[in-house]
Amino acid sequence: MKTIDTSVYVVDDDASVREAVGSLIRSAGFRVRAFESAQEFLASQRAEVPSCLVLDVHLPGLNGLDLQRELAKADIQIPIIFLSGHGDIPTSVRAIKAGALEFLTKPFADEDLLNAIRDGIAQDRRLRAVETGGAPHQDGVVGTSRPWRQVLAHAAKVAATEATVLLTGESGTGKEVIAQLIHATSRRAAGPFVALNCAALPEALLESELFGYEKGAFTGAVVARPGRLEQAAGGTLFLDEVGDMSPAVQAKFLRVLQEREFQRLGGTRVQQANVRVIAATNRDLHAALGSGEFREDLYYRLHVFAISLPPLRERPEDIPALVEHFITALGPAVLGRPAAGITREARERLLAHSWPGNVRELRNAAPSESPHEAAPPIPAQDDFSSRGLDLETTERELVERALRHAGQNKAKAARLLGLTRTKLYTRMQRFGLS
Repeated sequence: MKTIDTSVYVVDDDASVREAVGSLIRSAGFRVRAFESAQEFLASQRAEVPSCLVLDVHLPGLNGLDLQRELAKADIQIPIIFLSGHGDIPTSVRAIKAGALEFLTKPFADEDLLNAIRDGIAQDRRLRAVETGGAPHQDGVVGTSRPWRQVLAHAAKVAATEATVLLTGESGTGKEVIAQLIHATSRRAAGPFVALNCAALPEALLESELFGYEKGAFTGAVVARPGRLEQAAGGTLFLDEVGDMSPAVQAKFLRVLQEREFQRLGGTRVQQANVRVIAATNRDLHAALGSGEFREDLYYRLHVFAISLPPLRERPEDIPALVEHFITALGPAVLGRPAAGITREARERLLAHSWPGNVRELRNAAPSESPHEAAPPIPAQDDFSSRGLDLETTERELVERALRHAGQNKAKAARLLGLTRTKLYTRMQRFGLS
């Protein structure tokens, strides 16, 4: 078999395990280096960081979990597969929550270890791609700033696992984009990605959408219908705005995460929940825990691997690339022709704005920054005088400018402003512009 240009390190104090695991890994075409202790591994003159680390939990001196922490402190990201002679569930949970790829109990099947190593090597390649600026370029996955690259590195790290993920951040920061990226680079990529916004539905409807229902389960249930849990089987279930889930639905969904099973409303058949759960919220769940609005046990079930997304104002260097991406993608649909990029003046306006709506707000504004059809200028901080800024006057001016730029075409002006035509008409009537 052709040798792959990658290496796997094995750390185990049992010489027979080191030899057996090393032989197995070499038989799969990978290079191997073995160590009998964590101290030997740390003291070695490593010319390269391995693509994967197979690590015994119970080592003399510095144990496997300690070594995992030392590597994290040094910001050395290596996919770790833990081996243990004991079926220690609390230890395995701590290891996985700290970012371990897999936790195998001895004796383990050879194929289980090799599959985990292959997943680790794939994860390592994604991490290295992020570090060199070659991260996956899905729609919206754009940016090279340090905060954004950290987000992508965390996404690449968790994608190879089955861990539940909690994405936090302000509205519009790209939580669903990252959820889709995790799904697309995971073992479940061939399965469906099913999204459900928990804030958009009342309690009864959210419950039926999530779990599905049988015929006659409630008034109006004239036919049986599968819920999102069934629709996402084999793939990923993305729960957006999970902080707005009602207490009753929280209790039922907690059982899904604990037992990996559920029942349709009005049904008796227990079904397996074969889904990977990614949840997102813009709420402060710690505050919700304190007020009793969110269950503590559900929070910790969701908070297995957390990724915090930075607001756009904390990564302004990504704004030009995001705008170019959006106007290229949206230009033909919004402007009726390919967009031609952005001018220096438009770039300065974009960088001066604080973007409280984050990437979503930028996406709405981006197509109108084409030089052939520039958007009404965004007021910069320098526009504020000592007496402040009259918001009513500024809004009227923006509407007037949009109409002028659009040649009084109201549909086009609405697109320039990121409004629906109804909202534009409402403002025109309020300002006496109709």
